Amino acid sequence: MAARPRGGDSRGFLRIAILLGSFWEVRAGQIRYSVSEETDKGSFVGNIAQDLGLEPRELAERGVRIVSRGKSQLFALSPRSGSLVTAGRIDREELCAQSARCLVNFNILMGDKMNLHPIEVEIMDVNDNAPRFLSEEMNVKIMENTAPGVRFPLKEARDPDVGANSLQSYQLSPNRHFSLDVQTGDDGTKYPELVLERALDREEEAVHHLLLTASDGGNPLRSGTSCIQVTVVDVNDHSPVFALLQYQVTVPENVPVGTTLLTVKAIDLDDGINGEVTYSFWKITKKSLQVFQLNSLTGELSTLQGLDYEESEFYEMEVQAQDGPGRLTRTKVLITLLDVNDNVPEVTVTSVSSSVPEDTLPGTVIALFYLQDRDSGKNGQVTCTISENLPFKLERSIDNYYRLVTAKHLDRERLSAYNITVKATDGGTPLLSTETHISILVTDTNDNPPTFSYASYSVFISENNPRGASVFSVTAQDPDSDKNAQVTYSLAEDTLQGAPVSSYVSINSDTGVLYALQSFDYEHLQNLELRVTARDSGDPPLSSNVSIHLFILDKNDNAPEILYPAIPTDGSTGMELAPRSAEPGYLVTKVVAVDRDSGQNAWLSYRLLKASEPGLFVVGVNTGEVRTARAILDRDSLKQSLVVIVQDHGEPTLSATVTLTVAVADSIPDVLADLSNLASPIDPDDSGLTLYLVVAVAAVSCVFLAFVIVLLALRLRKWHSKRLLQASGGPLAGVSASHFVGVDGVQAFLQTYSHEVSLTADSRRSHLIFPQPNYADTLISQESCEKSDPLLTAIDFQESKDEAANTQPQRPFQDNPISDSLAWAFHHFFLWKRRIPDADSWD
Repeated sequence: MAARPRGGDSRGFLRIAILLGSFWEVRAGQIRYSVSEETDKGSFVGNIAQDLGLEPRELAERGVRIVSRGKSQLFALSPRSGSLVTAGRIDREELCAQSARCLVNFNILMGDKMNLHPIEVEIMDVNDNAPRFLSEEMNVKIMENTAPGVRFPLKEARDPDVGANSLQSYQLSPNRHFSLDVQTGDDGTKYPELVLERALDREEEAVHHLLLTASDGGNPLRSGTSCIQVTVVDVNDHSPVFALLQYQVTVPENVPVGTTLLTVKAIDLDDGINGEVTYSFWKITKKSLQVFQLNSLTGELSTLQGLDYEESEFYEMEVQAQDGPGRLTRTKVLITLLDVNDNVPEVTVTSVSSSVPEDTLPGTVIALFYLQDRDSGKNGQVTCTISENLPFKLERSIDNYYRLVTAKHLDRERLSAYNITVKATDGGTPLLSTETHISILVTDTNDNPPTFSYASYSVFISENNPRGASVFSVTAQDPDSDKNAQVTYSLAEDTLQGAPVSSYVSINSDTGVLYALQSFDYEHLQNLELRVTARDSGDPPLSSNVSIHLFILDKNDNAPEILYPAIPTDGSTGMELAPRSAEPGYLVTKVVAVDRDSGQNAWLSYRLLKASEPGLFVVGVNTGEVRTARAILDRDSLKQSLVVIVQDHGEPTLSATVTLTVAVADSIPDVLADLSNLASPIDPDDSGLTLYLVVAVAAVSCVFLAFVIVLLALRLRKWHSKRLLQASGGPLAGVSASHFVGVDGVQAFLQTYSHEVSLTADSRRSHLIFPQPNYADTLISQESCEKSDPLLTAIDFQESKDEAANTQPQRPFQDNPISDSLAWAFHHFFLWKRRIPDADSWD
């Protein structure tokens, strides 16, 4: 047992106990100790094992522990020595402010018997705080005609320590005009006053700087300073006077922030600046300065933040009124808070058994909890109840502790778990309550297999997933407990496409998370069926299965593939034909493309990306059909180059392009005349187009001026051709095949469209007859047009009778301006020649 204090020696014994860090006693069944603040963590407080009549090793065996009402644990039990030690640094000022005694109360719980022993520890003050002034600088204004001996109150310093460690004395720096006098109030507070010792002369010295030092009586001695600035002003013979010597107000703690609590008012009979009064705090704690604000002009006192009755019930401060020159007066302001039921009761569960065997006897303690409410009076009176029709009841213990005990036998086959709602209600208006839920599990044998939420699962995953990515998570529930509820997961041994399922996916045996072991490709695998087995760890183990259907979702990872027109492999350029007589909407060809993706990713659209003759052809958005957009004019080029783009509708969009070459002509002469135009069209935007046009116009002009000379030359070539035909025995015997089929691209043209050609010859002309298909055209090389072959001048290419009347000169400057102009000129010459019946008889 702890020793009791005895007579007059108790003071000496207390000092020794403070130095040792421990003092305790037992009175009326309560154990008391004492310890100095700011001691290191683990400092000795008292031998709790001895005072409880236990051995140190019995503390852990019997479940002895500290039950504290506060939110922070200040003390701890040392299981090795059986002593009560500090759990951390203890700040007496934080716990008890400036109270004369600082007591901390808590309980020691005997876990095996659930008995409580109250403990009281007194926290002894040490000199760990230095005196501090509210402000580091004070301004004092003194009239220059003030008589010596006048006193000027100064703001006092604050020291949160108590006793000898608190503020003890003030000291003023040496000077010839002022001295310091310290007054002691009824509550023991020391108030410094500045005494004028010698008359002031503003013209001699307008400002005086002093240093005020406040010291405590601790060991070691601590002090704080504040600078005093004394300003000498002109005469001001009236001081402000408050309407009341003391202002009082009582407000509820839940007033809104910014509410004006009261207004102080002082009157100064002086005029002008001497009568202008300003208000400021004179004496106020640092904490109150954060809660209240004072309007310096109106004197309105309002709140800066919410008030809390539980934090502070009463506020006291002093307000000063000062006129322009500096004369001031003070008044006291008292603010009392009314408690409002704004705190709900708190239920602190101290000890609880999470599981109870079903054969537990009635009266067994299941849980121990503590009730408290921070409000006061009826607002802090708490009652406790639990749900009805439960095999449990509440028993009140000491000091607002309650025990939850069994009231009857438990039957797990009827109910395996209980969710007990503990409701705590206070007596305030309105009533506030809080609920705490305690779950009690009744243990049983392994008679329940793991169960899944659904009989099967459907899982969707996009293709091209990263290897090792999480696919899905399955969870099986087992209502049993401990090992009987520990579930492990595994995959059934199945095969897919000749490979085991385990080569596609794996499962985490503990969490049930499925992982992809490879990157899936929708084009090769669309779905995967799995069976997952969940097995508990009971004896014997129980299990259940679930089916998982894994569906692979398509992604837009394949660009469109163009099937037609195919890229030639023989080095030629594939061409399509379009007759000049084609009407708008005439089908020239069709672009065929496919996409290996599915759904929207395989939905293709076609678009004309580039054309050598804009507006002549259009492409079907959905069909890919290339049709004429308007009638083909004679000025249109023989060779048209189109670039068609095929796009899918995936995200992102993928595309492919194909270049089409369309030959526009009505007859072989047109082809032969415009063969030089088969070169790739020049971009209409080419910067050199203007130069080509100028050269072409000049060339055409020169050609027409040379027609007379050309006619004479043709007659000579005609005469020479007759001789040559007679010598060779046939009109086309000497014509090289390369003139017709040796051009790059003609083979592709003949492979695409079939044309029937027949040759007839007589003594004067040769004819090429083309049966009329949907469109007829051919291509020859530019080389064959440029050769001066007598035979070619003797051949007349007969056009179809429908096209003969519509023959117009082809528009010059279409592709190559120079070659087009020359070809156009020669073409008109042959037409003119055909229209003069006796042109062949010219000599």
